[in-house]
Amino acid sequence: MIALLLAGAVSIVVSLVGTPLLIRWLQANGIGQPIREDGPQGHFVKAGTPTMGGLAIVAGAVAGYVAGHLPTRPGQPGQIFTWGGLAILVTVVCCAAIGLSDDWRKVRQERSSGLSRKARIGGEIAAAGLFCLIALRYAHVKTNLSFTRWDALAATAMPSWLWVIWAVLLIIATCNSVNLADGLDGLAAGSATFALSAFAIIGFWQFRHFDIYAVPQALDTALLAIALTGGCVGFLWWNAAPARIFMGDTGSLAIGAGIAGLALVMNLHLLLPVIAGLFVLITLSDIIQIVSFRLFHKRVFRMAPLHHHFELLGWPETTVLIRFWILAGLCTAMAIGIFYADFIALGAAD
Repeated sequence: MIALLLAGAVSIVVSLVGTPLLIRWLQANGIGQPIREDGPQGHFVKAGTPTMGGLAIVAGAVAGYVAGHLPTRPGQPGQIFTWGGLAILVTVVCCAAIGLSDDWRKVRQERSSGLSRKARIGGEIAAAGLFCLIALRYAHVKTNLSFTRWDALAATAMPSWLWVIWAVLLIIATCNSVNLADGLDGLAAGSATFALSAFAIIGFWQFRHFDIYAVPQALDTALLAIALTGGCVGFLWWNAAPARIFMGDTGSLAIGAGIAGLALVMNLHLLLPVIAGLFVLITLSDIIQIVSFRLFHKRVFRMAPLHHHFELLGWPETTVLIRFWILAGLCTAMAIGIFYADFIALGAAD
């Protein structure tokens, strides 16, 4: 427990203190966010706001994760690093690098589009492939299709090649879901805080009940989850409306990779859409809009993703933000409730 508190505290402090330093450096170098021309009119005033703030989130997460492994008592060793935790962390850093390249290209070309779709997806596939390599060869992650635990749905493991395809798709989908949600000040960071907190709670529970969940990396994943949570919280202090900095693709892709990686290592594949329910809802709104327009030449929403629809209905940005945070919190509470209900049911069955 002390290790978790230390990881969370260090990540918050590093992100909280590091973000204003990053803002000053970005402003001094004229690095600001271009605004998409087809977006809500009210967003044009945000043009030039420093971007790439995800660097502070990742820095805080890495610092917190490392601090969580330091000895907390004299004469006692600290927590050990595991391949499962390192696989997730490496993927987070790789996806942050992809997002950074995308953000940098946007700034240099002074337009809202960065890397080409092929280049970006190719990078995400490479990062996800690296995750799969470490997860299977070194972390020995179970390949059963899972919901709340590895054997909840099927006792037979998926073939490694099939699990790799599943994992790559899950990582890419989650990265881009968080990216779509990064359209209002504080929306992605605040919603991710809820989701990552759920993983921290569940990870600690898995650690305490290893005989049921069989996740050797459970405590380590909980440390990483709380470190990512702290990174988001510290950043959110400066990203809350009106934002002084945006996380950019640097932050959204890194957070998405972290959420998906945690779900895969902790055997929570199918619980992920509940934990990250708000991100799923926002992604579905974008898909529905595209399909409806291409097939029927009609728009279901005034603008997609969903948060822009409510802005165009006249809701103030802060109203949309807080209500979406409430939805994210409810999804998190529901996911934890489902996880705990399964634990209780399992005890009753025994």
